[in-house]
Parts: sequence; C-alpha cells; structure tokens
Amino acid sequence: MRLHLFGLTLSTTMGILYLVPTPVGNMEDMTLRAIRILKEADLVLCEDTRTSGILLKHFDIHNHLMAHHKFNEHGTSAGIVERLKGGETIALISDAGTPGISDPGFFLAREAIAAGITVQTLPGATAFVPALVSSGLPCDRFCFEGFLPQKKGRMSRLEALADEERTMIFYESPYRVVKLLEQMKEVFGEDRQVSCCREISKIHEESVRGTIAEVLAHFQGTAPRGEFVVVAAGKKEEKKGEDKR
Repeated sequence: MRLHLFGLTLSTTMGILYLVPTPVGNMEDMTLRAIRILKEADLVLCEDTRTSGILLKHFDIHNHLMAHHKFNEHGTSAGIVERLKGGETIALISDAGTPGISDPGFFLAREAIAAGITVQTLPGATAFVPALVSSGLPCDRFCFEGFLPQKKGRMSRLEALADEERTMIFYESPYRVVKLLEQMKEVFGEDRQVSCCREISKIHEESVRGTIAEVLAHFQGTAPRGEFVVVAAGKKEEKKGEDKR
C-alpha cells in the first residue's frame, strides 16, 4: 500500500517480486493469473523487450518493459531490489517458460529473498515437464540437468551421470542434438531408452522415442529442427540375487 502526502509517495510495505511463466509455444498456455499480474505490475522485467513486447501486445497488456538478462542481471538486480523495498510490484518473465529454469531468475530471486522481499512464482508453462511425462519413462524420480556445456566439460558431465538411476532431462539446441546422442551412446550404451521431444506445444510438436541407437539413426537421417528436451532413462538398478539355501 502507498500513501500520498504533500506530493510525496510513501510506501508502508515492501513490494512483491513475481516470477511469471510464459508460453513455450502455444499462446493459449498463458494463465489468466499471469495476464492479470503482468497488467497490474509496476514494472515487467524480461530477457528481450522485442520478444516480450509481442507477448504483451497479444494479451493487450500495456506495461513498461525493462531488459533483465544473464548479461546484466548482476548489475541491475540491486536497483530492482531497492524498487521492491520501496513498495513496487515487479514481474519477471523470460522469453519462454518459467524464469529460473535455464533462464535468468535465480540471482534476482535470491537477492530479493535476502532483502526480506516476498517472492512468488506462478505455476505455468515449462518445457521439461510435458516432455518428461510424455516420454514413457519413469517420472516419479528424475534429475534435471538443463543445458550441458557447449564444449569443454560435456563428456565429463555425462560420465558423472553414468550410474544415475533416475530419469535424466536435458535441454539441447537442434545443432547439438546428434552430438549429444552420440556422446550418450558412448557413455550410457546404445540400448539405453531415450525420448527426444521438440517444438513442445507448437504445431509441429514431436517425440521420437526408442533406444539411443535408434533415435540417433533417426536424426542422422532427418535434420533436427526446433528446441529439444532430451529425456534419458536412468541406469537400471541391479537386482540382488536370491538367497539360495
């Protein structure tokens, strides 16, 4: 709440930072609450004002956008926290999906929490959940790995997961999907089950499932297109032999 006294605006409480998911493809995945928060916020933070400008225009949201991305978040977060302390309501969105999931959001949320500010994340669109659930692989226990390093450290990261028994989830660009599957084949073995889901919630959404060898052969013959979520089965737990007496 704000009080207006002799031309001055005095805030009686601190503001709220909202992390607002946006559609990963289909605009109909936007929630009514997300639209309301973006309309009511004093400021909307986004990765790219051009991309988010299209989103806001689609939902008839007329609000001020400010760029907040991985290249400037360490420099802008302090000022944003001060505005939140002053009572402003600020919403953070990314280009697609839930902020903080392989997108900017963690650093600002951490700084706001440290300052005693309320941080609320709205439920909504994210790419890995539908990819996991539709993969046909166990989804009761899983680990989210996000993007692997583009160059140095890719193999070492996969090798560290060689004995992981939970289902594993990776984000990958179409330019490195074949490379990822080749590396998985080397580390996990060609018979490990995998599901490659692309263009989630879009017109050309597709899941290619099978062994690593089968899915690799598919994308070696068919050029990968769109952003990918790769879901790989964990290592099967070795069954203990029965006690024979």
